[in-house]
Amino acid sequence: MTFNRHAAAILALLPSAFAALPALAAGECLIDDPTGTPLNVRSAPNGAVLTTLRNGTRVEVVDEMKTGTKRWLFVSREGERLGWVFGAYVVCKQAGGTRDAAPGQPADRR
Repeated sequence: MTFNRHAAAILALLPSAFAALPALAAGECLIDDPTGTPLNVRSAPNGAVLTTLRNGTRVEVVDEMKTGTKRWLFVSREGERLGWVFGAYVVCKQAGGTRDAAPGQPADRR
């Protein structure tokens, strides 16, 4: 059985709660910077800017850390590891719910 068949079998078993936000697959998140400017991707939290991501860009959270009161997420896109972004500007599907939220905090719907 190929990897794609395994992936399809696993996706078929996902709980129906994930169907509430069909635009996102499990584990996917979207860049949602309320300033309307591209979000900086950094080498480390508060580090040098490596690149930027536009609102609506799909990413996957690989790691997370907290510095003071700020949550930072290490993200990848299409398997490419990108760097650290400010977690408040990333919206992820929450398992078992119908709302979007950055990991570990409630959604702020403007």
